[in-house]
Amino acid sequence: VQLQASGGGFVQAGGSLQLSCFVSTDAFTINDMGYYRQAPGKQRELVAEITSGGQAHYLDSVKGRFTISRDNAKNAIDLQMIDLKPEDTAVYYCNAYAQIGTHAVPLWGHGTQVTVSS
Repeated sequence: VQLQASGGGFVQAGGSLQLSCFVSTDAFTINDMGYYRQAPGKQRELVAEITSGGQAHYLDSVKGRFTISRDNAKNAIDLQMIDLKPEDTAVYYCNAYAQIGTHAVPLWGHGTQVTVSS
């Protein structure tokens, strides 16, 4: 089971970026998926998450600017980010929970750098 992530990059304040990731498995059910981020010197924080039923939750500071969407058939999510701010600069990590037996096992993608210049 692997989690493949892509996207990110460098953008000026007010710009847009998209992050994408998917879980390469047909063997397990994938439950909640989402993105975390970690800025230098700060703790990792949950940015957005989405259930298999499509319910989405967002960090307060990104509400109205970030939109998470999901394709259950592909075990994939996208995070569309608009009106980016310098404080959004961080390494973003895709996360998913695979149901393996009775356990919800967390999966992590490699970090993707998002840099927003002022």
